[in-house]
Amino acid sequence: MFRLVTEVDRKRRILLNGRLHEDNVTASAGLRALLSTSAEHEKPLEVWALDEDGDLAGGLTGRTWAYWLHVDLLWVDAPHRGAGLGERLLGEAERTARTERACTRSRLETWDLQAPGFYRKQGYEEIGRVADYPPGVTEFILVKEL
Repeated sequence: MFRLVTEVDRKRRILLNGRLHEDNVTASAGLRALLSTSAEHEKPLEVWALDEDGDLAGGLTGRTWAYWLHVDLLWVDAPHRGAGLGERLLGEAERTARTERACTRSRLETWDLQAPGFYRKQGYEEIGRVADYPPGVTEFILVKEL
């Protein structure tokens, strides 16, 4: 008999993560090959664009792991849009991932109301989409060879 609990529990979450990681490494030669390499652990990657006053004009946050760049967030302040700043932020993240972290691919998710066209212009290809996530919105999953 089991008792199911729906409380947030940091200690159990860490334990669960560790046990799942162990099982995954046991089951996957690819994951075992990552052990003791520079790509074994996830590392944050951030690129910031500051205006002449030092205020945030745009930024990109992501992470690298397993020779992949994962772009989590990319945003450019409205007055600076259309001037190539988003392309520069993404390009710098890709360059850093490729040259400093040996990444060979990049991935991201974006909504139809955001920038799928922008990412396609940067060389990203759609590999999937999730309709109605959140309701009324389509999420695109895009990848790029670096």
